[in-house]
Amino acid sequence: MAYAEKRLSTAKGSKGKISWRSRYKKPDGTWGSEPGFPTKKTAENWGEEQEAAIRAGRWIDPDLQRKHFGVWAREWMKAKPKRGATVDKRWNMLDRHILPKWQHAPLQSITWFDVDAWQHGLPCDDVTAGHCVSLMSSILTGAVDAQHLAVNPLFGRRRTRPTTASAGKRPVKAKKTAEEQWVEPEAVLQVADRLGPVNGLHVLTTAFTGLGWGESAALHRDNTLLQRQQPYDGGVFTCPVIRVDEEVGELAEYVGRDEDGRRTGLVHQLEPPKNDGRARDVDVPPFLAMLLRYHLDDWKWPYVFCTPNGKLWRRSNFGRSILRPAADGRTALPKSKGHAAREAWAPIKPGMTMRATRHTHDTLQEQIGVKPALAFEQAGHKRPGIKAVYQHPTPAMRQERLDGLEEIFWRAMRNLGWRTLWGRVDLVKRRPSIDDLPNISQTIIRSPAREAQPQVR
Repeated sequence: MAYAEKRLSTAKGSKGKISWRSRYKKPDGTWGSEPGFPTKKTAENWGEEQEAAIRAGRWIDPDLQRKHFGVWAREWMKAKPKRGATVDKRWNMLDRHILPKWQHAPLQSITWFDVDAWQHGLPCDDVTAGHCVSLMSSILTGAVDAQHLAVNPLFGRRRTRPTTASAGKRPVKAKKTAEEQWVEPEAVLQVADRLGPVNGLHVLTTAFTGLGWGESAALHRDNTLLQRQQPYDGGVFTCPVIRVDEEVGELAEYVGRDEDGRRTGLVHQLEPPKNDGRARDVDVPPFLAMLLRYHLDDWKWPYVFCTPNGKLWRRSNFGRSILRPAADGRTALPKSKGHAAREAWAPIKPGMTMRATRHTHDTLQEQIGVKPALAFEQAGHKRPGIKAVYQHPTPAMRQERLDGLEEIFWRAMRNLGWRTLWGRVDLVKRRPSIDDLPNISQTIIRSPAREAQPQVR
């Protein structure tokens, strides 16, 4: 049974002051204590409340409730392993924004009012502020699960959005227009043609298959132009596919962290895709299959879209040195010691990114009416709802998608007035043996039938 003990202060400045300490029996049979009560009655009542909560199975140890947020956040991070990039992102938010404010705050002292007020003053854009609050909420939900708190004060709460007056204090990410979030097929072809039949094919493949950057950069020749075979209409439907491997299907780039959040260096390696839906077979339209076939015949490296010396690309290097000049344009440079002359390039699609080309694929799927069951599968997205359980792609759906993407490609060629892509570029530079494929230039030429089709305006 709970009881109270009288305490006489001997501290300087409060010598002789009387207070009461509550004593109560904890679940393990030991005696717990809580000091600082002004009267014997309040100390006894508090102890009885603790014992009643213990009997009811809803007791939370006061010592755990007083644990500092920073201590618990580190325990939670160790107990919740995630993909390396996710771990690095979480530690960045903790180190830069969350822990400087909440490191030493007792868990029980955190309130929604204080958190909502704090997030308004963060020196980051509003999206990042929202992610910080979301991470804090996840950590406090973990505290509830670990019986450190009775409730999560952040759960289910909606952030107060910044007002016009306060918005000026926070960096704002420039919002992209709808046109900037995807790339017109004609612009895709123009950038691809400018980049040549290796890097240009990388851009073209992303735009017409929807591979993510990490998926295309990790693409191995053994997973390229495999065959899908399905029974269909009394026969067999076949089409070439690109496989996103479930074990090494994505090139990951992030800062490694140990269990305590210390940086261990830059990680640049192949990893499994970030979820089950991203490991998939993507159907390849005929024009792209032909280009990939020629490319693989000539390309000596195991990875389809790697650097000229066979190394895996770094995202920033590809964007800065390859894609940016081709899309944004560049100035001419005269010949000088150490480098050749460089011609000027006019802008084609300023700001174009590989992510935008992935958006292009899914946008084109919507344009040609690809059925949701197939559209979600090909994009690597998890389809929500019960329809994901009951609806599945059929060969007829697949053929309709391939025909639609094929027609979009050829229509863009007609709109540009092009008969060939990359000119007459002979990629097979070695002397072929009698068993090799014929030495055919990598060229796409419109057939007379396609050339005669009316142009859609």
